[in-house]
Amino acid sequence: MNQLRCIVADDEPLAVELLRSYVQRDERLQLVGAFTDARAAMATLQQGGVDLAILDIQMPELSGIEIARAADEMGVRVMFITAYREYALDGFRVHAVDYLLKPVSRNEFAEAIDRICNRTATPVQYLTVRSDYRQLRLPFNEILYVEGLKDYVKIYVTGRERPVITQMSLKAVEQTLPADQFVRIHRSFVVAKSHITAYDRTSVTVAGTALPIGDTYRQRITL
Repeated sequence: MNQLRCIVADDEPLAVELLRSYVQRDERLQLVGAFTDARAAMATLQQGGVDLAILDIQMPELSGIEIARAADEMGVRVMFITAYREYALDGFRVHAVDYLLKPVSRNEFAEAIDRICNRTATPVQYLTVRSDYRQLRLPFNEILYVEGLKDYVKIYVTGRERPVITQMSLKAVEQTLPADQFVRIHRSFVVAKSHITAYDRTSVTVAGTALPIGDTYRQRITL
């Protein structure tokens, strides 16, 4: 069963700890991070590798609605858990998949996760990144390979002369891309299996470019 990778954000520490316990006891969920600081939650969301954001609405410095807008642009589902009924319309305007009122019992939380898991949805077939002040959707089948640098990645895509550059870790990209279509071959490279045209023990060739296979990855690679 594929787990939903989720973050929790609420400015009340007790609420965060309660939700953390709910998430950790639900085998359908994997906790990426739990935050009382909304800006830290936003930063983790923007790194990628998140499927579901569980948010309070009223938080200092950055509201749950603002985080939800960013999540919606990235294709991340949002569930609000709040004490304020009057924000429900705002919540659904940013395409929240559920809206629960505090206090929320473990059973109510589990039932909300049931609804999320049971909804029929088209699987995401693209990687969403922010580049040059725009949100870009890059179809999986057009991604050739991804090169990780210190604070950002270069994503090489068919039909583009230059790579798409975005501030994101290679690990986050790897977690977002489907494992049956992409493989990590080196600490600096993730490649699309379908675009590999040649390979040997030390390198693979993608779009005419030879990329090295790292020693620590060689035994784990299945092409």
